[in-house]
Amino acid sequence: MHSNATSNSNDTPIRNADILADGLWHNNTIFTQLLGMCPLLGVTTSAENGFWMGAATLLALICSNVTVSLIRGGIPEHVRIPAYITIIAAFVSIIGMAMNAWMHEMYLILGLFIPLIVVNCAILGRAEAFASKNTPIHSFVDAIAMGSGFTFALVLLGGVRELLGQGELFGFEVLGANYPDVLMFILPPGAFIALGFILAGVNIIKQRMQAQKKALMMASSSSDAVEAVPQAK
Repeated sequence: MHSNATSNSNDTPIRNADILADGLWHNNTIFTQLLGMCPLLGVTTSAENGFWMGAATLLALICSNVTVSLIRGGIPEHVRIPAYITIIAAFVSIIGMAMNAWMHEMYLILGLFIPLIVVNCAILGRAEAFASKNTPIHSFVDAIAMGSGFTFALVLLGGVRELLGQGELFGFEVLGANYPDVLMFILPPGAFIALGFILAGVNIIKQRMQAQKKALMMASSSSDAVEAVPQAK
């Protein structure tokens, strides 16, 4: 999958703005790469569940990205993947114990999906593709962007399912007390259906943005050509 902000420090310098745009939109973990689908479909029965799952993943991504970047020069090439997984597992264990201590009810709701953050392809992928090749500052920004994009996707899908399934959003009544519960959107099949419509909408938006960008480039090229004619004469 192509990423606009995965070049290392020996290439053209990376701008933090490009990293943010890449993680939040252009190379979004869910909308573009379709990674981390297990928690996306498993815990997004409500927007709140999606938010806390995304927050835990974001924190694990920040800690692992920065750590990998700091020690990247000391990790032997042939054991780098096991080393990355060990680093990620350590931080996920800490996050899991902290949630169990201070957010026990949410910890029980998220359940097995907290330890499964360790095998989230998005986190391991950023450690290998970005953090191991870039500075801690850039790796931190990349983690913020990728984690926030992932969290947004979880909250969006959870919000859609909660709204259509129960008429609520973050536990607050939105569609009225007489709204009939639609069980389909709460069950796993509803997650696939809602995700399909969301991905379709994202693709339409991206296509329109690309068309507008192409039209602007063509208009700019035509303007430059017109200006060049008198100079040629």
